This record gives sequence, C-alpha cells and structure tokens, in this order.
Amino acid sequence: MNRSEKAAIIEQLKARAEGASIAVVTDFKGMSVEELTRLRVKLRESGAEYHVVKNTLARIAFTDGAHDVIKDVFKENCAVALGFADPVAVAKAVTDFAKTSKIFAVRHGSLEGKFLSGEQVSDLAKLPSKPELIARALGTMNAVPTNFVSLFANIIRGLLYALKGIEEKKAAA
Repeated sequence: MNRSEKAAIIEQLKARAEGASIAVVTDFKGMSVEELTRLRVKLRESGAEYHVVKNTLARIAFTDGAHDVIKDVFKENCAVALGFADPVAVAKAVTDFAKTSKIFAVRHGSLEGKFLSGEQVSDLAKLPSKPELIARALGTMNAVPTNFVSLFANIIRGLLYALKGIEEKKAAA
C-alpha cells in the first residue's frame, strides 16, 4: 500500500468516526470470513459499520477526533465498530455476538468521546433501546392527564350518585 492509499484510508475512517456516536474496539483474531460477515450484517441492522484497519492507520485516524480516547488501544488484531444512530443498539449487537462467539471479544469503546471499558460496553448493552425509552417517557407523560381526568370523573360521578339518591328519596316520599 502506498502513501496516497494510506492517506485515503485515514481520511475515510476519520470522516466516518467523526459522525459516529459510539466506537467499539473489538478483538477478531481467528474469526472466519463467514463470522465477520454475520457480525457486519448484525451491526448494519443496528445502524453501524465494522472496519478492520491497520493499527497505525487507525491510531492516526482517531487522533484529535471525537473518539480520541481510544487511539492508544489499537494493539494486536483489532477492528472498530462505528455506530451512528443508537449507541445502545450497537453495544447490544456487539456484546450479543461476543456471547455467541468464543473468539470474538469486546476490548474498549468510546461513547461520544468518553472512554468505556469492555464491561462498561456490556453494561450499556443492558439499557433499553432508544425507541423503548421514548415509549416509556411518553407513557409516563400520558399517564398524568389520564389520571387527572379519572380523578375529576370520579368526583363528578360521586356528586351524580348523591343527587340521584336525593331524587329517589324525594320520589319515594
């Protein structure tokens, strides 16, 4: 690979990393092409990409960027998963694949510039996804007016029962 090809790879990876909300460094040593393809498909479904790049090129690409904190962890055979939409979905995809594969492992990560250990990436995967969190928030917000209306309906219903009782008492007398 000549210098211009290396520079193009660095610029491409740097541009992709700047747009990513999460970057997860993984160990893929000994994995077959089929396993890597399954991983890439799983990551693509969760809005992420998986890049296998030379460590020195990755270090240069991640220097002075949004995920600068992980530039020093590129050692031995590693690759990086870049997530653009939902960081939790990417963390789930990577950790689920690590559970099923004996070879694949999560090393480190960076969530919007903050360093994450492998355990912290696993903890992030345990959180509910973004649509689920939005649904919970909307459910909570919807519960307040619903309960408010029910409260006033019960007050009015009690008043109506009292008036109906008075009417029946006067009709009987």
